[in-house]
Amino acid sequence: MLQRVSDRQTICLRQLGDTRAEQVAFRRFVVNDRVTVSKMVLHQRARVAEACAGRHVLVIQDTSEINYESQRGRKRGLGTVGNGRDVGLFVHPMLAVDAEHGHCLGLLDVQVWRRFKSKSKDYRKQPIEEKESYRWLKGPQRAKAALGKAAQVTVIDDREGDIYEKWARLPDRRTQLLTRACRDRAMVDGGTLFAAMAELPEKHSYSLDLPARPGKKRQARQACLTVRFGRVQIRRPQSCSDRDAPEEIELSAIEVIERDPPAKETPVHWRLLTTHAVDTVAQALTVIGWYRQRWHIEQLFRTVKSQGLKIEESVAEDGEALEKLAVIALIGATTSMQLVLARAASHHDQPASHAFDDRQIEVLEALQGKLQGRTIKQQNPYPPQSLAWAAWTIARLGGWTGYESERSTGPITMSRGLTRFNAIAEGYFLDEDLCSN
Repeated sequence: MLQRVSDRQTICLRQLGDTRAEQVAFRRFVVNDRVTVSKMVLHQRARVAEACAGRHVLVIQDTSEINYESQRGRKRGLGTVGNGRDVGLFVHPMLAVDAEHGHCLGLLDVQVWRRFKSKSKDYRKQPIEEKESYRWLKGPQRAKAALGKAAQVTVIDDREGDIYEKWARLPDRRTQLLTRACRDRAMVDGGTLFAAMAELPEKHSYSLDLPARPGKKRQARQACLTVRFGRVQIRRPQSCSDRDAPEEIELSAIEVIERDPPAKETPVHWRLLTTHAVDTVAQALTVIGWYRQRWHIEQLFRTVKSQGLKIEESVAEDGEALEKLAVIALIGATTSMQLVLARAASHHDQPASHAFDDRQIEVLEALQGKLQGRTIKQQNPYPPQSLAWAAWTIARLGGWTGYESERSTGPITMSRGLTRFNAIAEGYFLDEDLCSN
């Protein structure tokens, strides 16, 4: 049953089955002691690691809270979340993305935890391994171990991941880091990081189409950006708990600033630090493009919380079961997102095996005759057994008509299609297994 975990797409338990019996069966699954977060993650990691072989992989990590305050009276075993009062849990997923083509290769890792105590007074002096922030190192260390067949790995995170111990420990011949700077660090020459970056000469300007971000109240617009870059040498901070960390670390720094933003819009301002060499405009733009792939993990959180899965509406009660449910939600949302992106990609060479196993692909093939129409416009136009081909099939199961003029093939459609596909596949497997016996 663990092998089917990645196929569970609808997260509110009332939506997990068509009948009361199916809902009860799923509830029993998430409270089963033999089903653990670590087993689910290990199974998922193995599949993704194979998809990453030979590639330059962007490993994108971030943290989000799952808030159950509105159901406090019906939950047990939960800790507090960001504001220190509401109940819930935290998730820290890592997405693998192909650096060259932008294909989402899958969910590489998930850390889930409940916070039962507040920070101690000597928190800053504690070893990094005893801090909650150790997740920013622990996840990449797991990624490095799993991605031995990858050509190169670049770990990408936002400002919360700007940790000196991470810069000191993680980079090696195959592993690079790219982080949005958070701390105005002391420089070796006596200055500060942000001032040093501001003094770098502007070397390029270009226009970039920024999509709307409803949650951040950002309107879609074309931004005029200027780029400066150079090398910086940061000093080890006094708060660094690792006394074996080097006294100084040299990094490439890139600053991206939006000129003349629209009124009432917050201008783009990215301060990026990376272990990659950035000596040319082309290299700077490539690194900026990699950083913008963080959009994938933001989309993942939206899909889990609001775009169809609605995990914060789950009726499961126990904290441990809710941790398992969070992992299942992230796996399901990642698959939905992979399918959406596969159809939108300019190249459709990503194989369906990045999201489905051999038996599932067999079911997808069997469904083609039923779902394709008589006209060319209703034929599956993608290469057979590609992920885009699978996405077309799943979207049809989710209610899409097959006409390109109807663009309703987003995460909600894909989630509905996956739920229906899983039911079809389980019936297909059951019939096949009975016949073989």
